[in-house]
Order: sequence, then C-alpha cells, then structure tokens
Amino acid sequence: MNEFRIESDLIGDLKVPTNAYYGIQTVRAIENFKISSHKLSNCATFIKALAQVKLAAAKTNYELHSLDEPLYLSIRQACLDIIDGQFDNQFPLDLIQGGAGTSINMNINEVVANRTLEIMGYKKGEYNYCSPNDHINLAQSTNDAYPTSVKIALYQMHDEVYQALDNLITVIRIKAIEFQSILKMGRTQLQDAVPMTMGQEFEAFAYSLEKEKRKLVTAREEFLSINMGGTAIGTGLNAPKEFAELCAENLREVTNIPVYVAPNLIESTSDTSSFVEYSSALKRLAIKVSKTCNDLRLLSSGPRAGINEISLPALQAGSSIMPGKVNPVIPEVVNQVCYKVIGNDTTVMLASEAGQLQLNVMEPIIVHCLIESMELMKNALTSLKEKCIEGIIANKDVSENLVKNSIGIVTALNPFIGYKMSTKIAKEALITGKSVYQLVLEYDLLSKSRLDQILNPENMINTQTSFSA
Repeated sequence: MNEFRIESDLIGDLKVPTNAYYGIQTVRAIENFKISSHKLSNCATFIKALAQVKLAAAKTNYELHSLDEPLYLSIRQACLDIIDGQFDNQFPLDLIQGGAGTSINMNINEVVANRTLEIMGYKKGEYNYCSPNDHINLAQSTNDAYPTSVKIALYQMHDEVYQALDNLITVIRIKAIEFQSILKMGRTQLQDAVPMTMGQEFEAFAYSLEKEKRKLVTAREEFLSINMGGTAIGTGLNAPKEFAELCAENLREVTNIPVYVAPNLIESTSDTSSFVEYSSALKRLAIKVSKTCNDLRLLSSGPRAGINEISLPALQAGSSIMPGKVNPVIPEVVNQVCYKVIGNDTTVMLASEAGQLQLNVMEPIIVHCLIESMELMKNALTSLKEKCIEGIIANKDVSENLVKNSIGIVTALNPFIGYKMSTKIAKEALITGKSVYQLVLEYDLLSKSRLDQILNPENMINTQTSFSA
C-alpha cells in the first residue's frame, strides 16, 4: 500500500501522507516553521472557529448560487465534523509562522476539502471534485478568513478567563467576610501607617480585580467587527458584493456571536487594534493579580521573623537544605505567569505597530501571544483560588498585637496634640521602646479616658466598607 500521495502547487510536487486530511500547503508549512511547541492542534477553540468561518462561507456561497447543493451539503458535514473535534490532529502547524496566517488558512481549507471528498466517495487529493482553493476558500482570502477566525476563537476563549476571574473574586470576598472583625496594621512604603481590618484589605483585593472584569468585557466587544468579504486587501475582489453581509449573518447563526461587518473593510484588513485592546486588558489584570500575590507573600512572611499576619496553605517542602521551610509557591508561580502576560502584551504592541500598508503580516505572533496569555491567566487564576486563597488562615493574635504595639497609631493624635508633638512622641517611642500610650500620659497631654477613646483602633477604622459574598 502506497504511504504517500503526490500533490502539486506553485513550488512543485510533494509527497503527502496518504491518510492525512491536510495537503501540500500544510506539509510545506510543517517543514518551514519549526519554531515553537505551540501547535494549532492543541488549540481546539481556534480549530473550531476556523471551521465555523468555513461553514458560514460555504453557506453564503451556496445561497449566492456559487456552490451546488450536493457539494455544499458535503462541505457542511465536513465542517461540522471538524467543529465536533474529530480532526484536531490534522492541524499540526506551529502558531508562529510567516505568511500572515496563509498556512493556517490553507490547513483548514485542505482538511475541509479532503473530508468533503471522503464524504462524497472520492479519494483524498482528488481536488477537481472539491478544491481547497476553488471551493472551500471561495470568495475569501487568508486576510479576511484568518483574522475573523481568530476573533471568533478569542471571543469564545474569553468566557473561561472571565469565569476563572469571577470565581477568584468570589472566594476573596468570602475571605473578606471571614476576616472583617480582625484588626491589623495598614502599611505604606512598607512602614506602619494606620489600623484597618483584614476584611477591608481583602475586600480591596476583590474590588481591584472586579474592575478588570469590566475592562475585559469591554475589550472583547472589539472582536465582533469582522472583515469577511474584504478578501485580499478589503476591496472585495473575487467576492460577490452581497457576500460580506450575508456571511456575517450566517456566521452569527453558526456561532451565536453577534458579529458585524466592519464599516471600512480596507481599514479593517490591516487593523489589529482589537487584539491590542484585549492584550492590554489582560496586562492590566496581570498587574493587579501580581500585586495581590506580592501582598500575600509579604503578609505571610516569616513565620517568626516576618509579618505573619496570614498563613498560606502548606503545599510542599520549601528547601533542600533548610528543614521545616515552606514557601508561598502559588503566589510565586502566579507572579511569573503575570510577567509572561505583560511581556506578551509588549510583543502584541510591537507586532501591531509593524503593520504595513494594506496588511499586518505579524498577526500570527499576535495570535500566539493572546492564546498563550489567556490560557496561562485562566490556569493561574484557578490555581490561586483553589490552592491559595481558599486555604488562607488569619493569625488574629499576631495582627492585633502588631496594632497595639505600633507607633503608627500616633496619627490619630494629630487633631488633638498637633503634628509636631505627635512626631516627638513617635520618635521617642521608637528610641525608648515605650508605647505611644505611655508617653502621652507621661507628658500629661491627654487624660487616660480621652486617650483610650481616641486610640481605640476600632474608632480609627472606616466602618463604611461593606462586605458581600
């Protein structure tokens, strides 16, 4: 049995594995782009989106009488099979590639075509009956089909990132309620500031991340503008004038996503601002999440020689030489994910700027970065929730003793004894080791009853902060 079939293209003839649903263009891309370990075959959502775009295009061509019914129905079934995940292993291409995504567009064209041929009773490669270019890519170009597929995929992937973030916020708010009565010292510039509750601190973490949910949702809306029907540069060459609107309508039906035709297809073909917008929203989220992890690491530092206001779950031994050491490994790994996401955003920004004239050929690295960032962030948020936040324990006695012994509570005396005297009291307390309370009484600045009232930490806390699960 022959293990290969021969296919031809502009460059010449090439062997293609007999059982492969992809064709010569895919084989060339496999050989040309050995860049990373991130393969299209591992991105089921992207493959699904590519097939959804091809299905919508085929339906549009059928309705415009460019495809006959038997061929359309076979193409439709082939696309549905791919959408169902039956052929994910037929997409072996590296996400990072030259050609502005042409190899990926041809990969999906070839798989759909060969699966269609199989459904129709023909052999793979008998492209006179169903061609990757003439039938599957009909009225399209890589320059409209590829970015449209990317937008559909990212729009769908957003849901998992959003849900992971929402779940994390919910758990942080549960902790805020649990810790709402625990007094602790607030800090600025790593120095004692004024008292607060641990619940207020955790509610601030939650609220900070809550704002990023809204940013992500707003950024995702940019993916709804598509340029199908623009073909090569947005002029619509080789596509019927009705194609763009009808294809958008069919894509809405196939995906249940409210896409619409971009107002200016020439501008839209070279524009990558929607990717920049979403990457920027991910970067904002990464900055917030990383800052939260920094705080968790500081607050749990010690346990004897650090702050030790909270204890994180002990997940593994922390040292090969220091017995008993346990490290904050989850915040550490989440920090690293955030750095990667921030770095990816820089790549997206530079690649977007590199667009020239009527096309941006750097879209593949943009796609690679966004898919990677979304996957990493989803997993990091889930790990932070399940392996860290849910198991945090507040060390109540430690926190409250730090408040009682803090020089920072002298700030509450400013309105009563003046800033200059408060500074003197703070300095002397620091030098002598005496408490602020003791020194105020020694200098006879306030009566004991009045001082007790002023320095009651609960009176210095903003009780207006609400807690809700």
